[in-house]
Amino acid sequence: MKRTALAGILFLCVLAALTAGGGKENVIKIGFNIPLTGDSPMIGEGSRYAGEIVKKRINGQGGLDVKGQKYMVDFVYVDNELKAESAIQAAYRLIEQDKVLAVVGPQGSGRAIPAAQINNDNRTPMVSAWSTNPDTTKNRPYVFRACFLDPFQAPVAVKFAREQFKAAKTAILYNLEDDYSKTLAELFRDNWEKENGAGSVAVFDSFGQKDQDFSVQLTRIVNSGAEMLYLPVYYNHVALIVPQAQDLGWTKPIMGSDSWGSADLISLSKGSVEGYYFTTHYAAAGAVGKTKEFIDEYTAAYGYIPDDVAALTFDAVNIILQAIQNAGLSGNIQQDRDNIRAAIASIKNYDGITGKMTFNESGDPEKDAVVVRIVNGEFTFVTSLH
Repeated sequence: MKRTALAGILFLCVLAALTAGGGKENVIKIGFNIPLTGDSPMIGEGSRYAGEIVKKRINGQGGLDVKGQKYMVDFVYVDNELKAESAIQAAYRLIEQDKVLAVVGPQGSGRAIPAAQINNDNRTPMVSAWSTNPDTTKNRPYVFRACFLDPFQAPVAVKFAREQFKAAKTAILYNLEDDYSKTLAELFRDNWEKENGAGSVAVFDSFGQKDQDFSVQLTRIVNSGAEMLYLPVYYNHVALIVPQAQDLGWTKPIMGSDSWGSADLISLSKGSVEGYYFTTHYAAAGAVGKTKEFIDEYTAAYGYIPDDVAALTFDAVNIILQAIQNAGLSGNIQQDRDNIRAAIASIKNYDGITGKMTFNESGDPEKDAVVVRIVNGEFTFVTSLH
């Protein structure tokens, strides 16, 4: 009996060793640190839905082939509530409790920057699909992203706006409590003044995360002589700000950033954003090839066209899976995390649905931005910027 008991204990220990670092044997476990609740739940929804499409494709084919061995994939979705502190807690949970091999997200810079430090400190690869602030990956070799950066987005947006609107003076309104919004607003301001001279930013104003009434700031903007308004803010704020600006008499161009790119923008704003432009990562209207295949599959499954968060998440997940295929799996979770990180860093010319990507030493991809215009409620491609 003692030998039997000892054998049973040894069996359990071996089983525990086999199941570490991805759940069950022959299962690859990836975490998602995303906002399923909070002020912008569509960001999390699009991320999860994109993940489910990847999972369905791979598991439907019998799993992911890694050096001749098939692995089923399992995705763990943890809600960060669009809060920095919750993103940190989610990062710890995914790394320590769920023991994932790598993490997708967080998607916004305000959450991605603090969570990235946790992932880097714990040597767990992280790929943020939608964080454009440089600090997300700065001095963090285990952290990557699938999108362009704000120091690139701002100057190309300035160039497009000057040429498209023939504007010499602009107003800028941003969210003071959001790292992404504040940084992009400052970069746009600096690049605008560089091109147009001192005093060419007529108003540089801000608001708080929970604000609902923007009449004070917008009245100042309407009366400022600005020829356009730049709004580098999330779609839920856009849906509040734009109608209020129009009610106060604003009839001039408004340009946005990639944070406009949510499937909820049109309905939340009640169509008030029609005709406006914004910089983003891909355009669904007119897409071809595998990008169109993803859009069609997503739309058929969930009833609406995927936004740029979903498309970038699709690329982020597949980058991690490609790295796993390139690196192989040893069964030792830390060794595998280290190898996956190295494999992501080595990826060249990855052909994603949002463009080709090669990662530089900072973990950032070299890729173009696009400008879309909202036409008949659709995000219609206008031009590429590089």
